[in-house]
Amino acid sequence: MSQRVAILGAAGRDFHNFNVFFRDNPDFEVVAFTATQIPYIENRQYPAALAGKRYPKGIPIVAESELSALIAEERIDVAVFSYSDVTYEHVMHIGAQAMAAGANFMLLGPKQTLIPSSKPVIAVCAARTGAGKSQTSRAVVRTLREMGVRAVSVRHPMPYGNIAAQAVQRFATMEDLEHHRVTIEEREEYEPHVMAGGVIYAGVDYERILRQAETEADVIIWDGGNNDLPFYKPDLWITVVDPHRADHALHYYPSEVNVRLADVIVINKVETAAFEQIEQARQIAGKLNPKAMVIDAASPIFVEQSELIRGKRALVIEDGPTLTHGEMKIGAGWVAARRFGASEIIDPKPYAVGTIAETYAKYPATGAILPAMGYSDQQVLDLQETINATPADVVLVATPIDLRRLVRIDKPALRVRYELQEIGEPTLAQILGAFVEKSVKRV
Repeated sequence: MSQRVAILGAAGRDFHNFNVFFRDNPDFEVVAFTATQIPYIENRQYPAALAGKRYPKGIPIVAESELSALIAEERIDVAVFSYSDVTYEHVMHIGAQAMAAGANFMLLGPKQTLIPSSKPVIAVCAARTGAGKSQTSRAVVRTLREMGVRAVSVRHPMPYGNIAAQAVQRFATMEDLEHHRVTIEEREEYEPHVMAGGVIYAGVDYERILRQAETEADVIIWDGGNNDLPFYKPDLWITVVDPHRADHALHYYPSEVNVRLADVIVINKVETAAFEQIEQARQIAGKLNPKAMVIDAASPIFVEQSELIRGKRALVIEDGPTLTHGEMKIGAGWVAARRFGASEIIDPKPYAVGTIAETYAKYPATGAILPAMGYSDQQVLDLQETINATPADVVLVATPIDLRRLVRIDKPALRVRYELQEIGEPTLAQILGAFVEKSVKRV
């Protein structure tokens, strides 16, 4: 008899684990998904069109808070943990809850979930959300393009809308972003690639996505999400480490797997971290993976009209997930405010409204920075109202996209950007040059 399964997720890894391991596996029957971490993703259905012939009615998605009741009522045999960027303690608390309710507890590793490609794959992963995957991924694409290599990126999933309609998404123009009605969180990942003239895929069915991307690429770039493992089998595995959270590779899931399996470890943000933090990150990386090549890198900031910051009260807006479950207290905007002489960084918490206030309540350790949350139209409006209610003289927009195009800000707003810059050798160009010479067949 097949075992009854609940897959515990956050609208990403969970769907992938189902697609590649459970969907056609007669030894298991997936009864439900649970959802957490991301707002508005529960109380939906994994659609029959993607679930396959064994699930003609689709599969329900319920809140993770219902896990114990779900296991008891549905006689669940196995609970499969399938999301990322959480502490080992969190993983085992969920495991204890599942076992106490009567289920076994399961984790799937790379061997069971990596899809092989007909084209070389470079994976960019990280030890934590906000370590610098995005700028590293952009730097990889840019360097390959300068070598005459066609690089197509595939982003970790963010299916926050119509799951069936988002099975395979291709973004090559700004109109594509509008067509797919992407959230702020999705736009932050896709738009920089599009603006640089690149192509990036995302969606739900990553086998289909890969086969389509292979038709227009010499190299596939896996642009990871959170600190999750890649979905495609890498020929070159790059893991980005943040020295501001130097020991998190030892305490967060699945950070340690990414560090242990990396061919290249990028120690990012060396320009803002203390020497002791950088050395701690280096020692941990060396202990976990002594064979990996190590790149020291900075993420220098670029601020338009930086002279407008001096002496002003600043509101800083940063990438949402980096501040919430990524647990970062500062980012590029905070650094810019300090560097260019802001008289004060205004804490927006007292002025937060609606879903933004709810976000602060859920993540009370968030610093005096505003997370750019935009998972729904209402949340975008709440973000706009919070910005305009905060008594600041200037707003520093340190999100990966220009947020000023999506929300109306009633005070001067300056864009803060950041890119990857290697310090010394080896460089990405050196490593990628050797990789291309060995692995890439150009059309």
